[in-house]
Amino acid sequence: MSDPTVIVVGNEKGGAGKSTLAIHIATGLLHAGRRVAVIDLDLRQRSMAKFFANRAAWMAANEQVLPMPIEPDMGDGKTLAKADEAEQTRIFEAAFAHARASADVILIDTPGGDTLLSRMAHGLADQIVTPMNDSFVDFDLLGHVDPVTLDLIKPSIYSESVWEARKHRAISQGRNATIDWIVVVNRLAVAAARNRQRLEERIEKLSRRVGFRMGPGLRDRVIYRELFPFGLTVADLSNDVRPVSVSLAHVAARQEMRSLMLALGLDSGTLDAPLDAAA
Repeated sequence: MSDPTVIVVGNEKGGAGKSTLAIHIATGLLHAGRRVAVIDLDLRQRSMAKFFANRAAWMAANEQVLPMPIEPDMGDGKTLAKADEAEQTRIFEAAFAHARASADVILIDTPGGDTLLSRMAHGLADQIVTPMNDSFVDFDLLGHVDPVTLDLIKPSIYSESVWEARKHRAISQGRNATIDWIVVVNRLAVAAARNRQRLEERIEKLSRRVGFRMGPGLRDRVIYRELFPFGLTVADLSNDVRPVSVSLAHVAARQEMRSLMLALGLDSGTLDAPLDAAA
């Protein structure tokens, strides 16, 4: 069996939508028939772990069968967060080894901050997916801009972290080993804004400077949040799985998610099938 593809969802700022993006990518891959292992490194919040626990409970209560990921044992998150670096490294490496032996895609959700485990995960990545909100507050972690002209000055701390991850990969796997870095602007407001245009211009300049590509994000839709308590995403919706009434907004969200998966070079699975909205 060939080595699995490692996808890291990363951004050192909290609230950028990393976990939302991670669970949607995971469920999209699962419905495409991929063997997916998920590792949740947000040791305090554990949103992705909670999502799949909700999914198992919902399936049992509703006598439904949906694809589930492989979840290597990371123990109790809060206990692990308090452990020393040697213990954290040991547990993560064991979980990653389990995932590597069992899956063809490993998806790692990282916390909003610079941690040992996050740095380790970035160094193992084949692909880094960085969500950011439609805001210069989020952009500040990628690049610094002049406070008067808003001209791009230099890359910022997270861009430097990705650079270090790329350097580590080149040293460990050879100079031709690369990390595909995709930045997606998440939680877009539906209406266009002047601020967004300015932001997109700076992102485009920074992408050429530090070497990432742009991908479509997920708009700020209630739909992405309302299915979380069930452990479901729009990829799961079908004639048999409809915990909420399906509307045109769900259809649009499904197409949005399909566009994201295709931009990442991933299978779009059941997202290719039409979804009928309620009359």
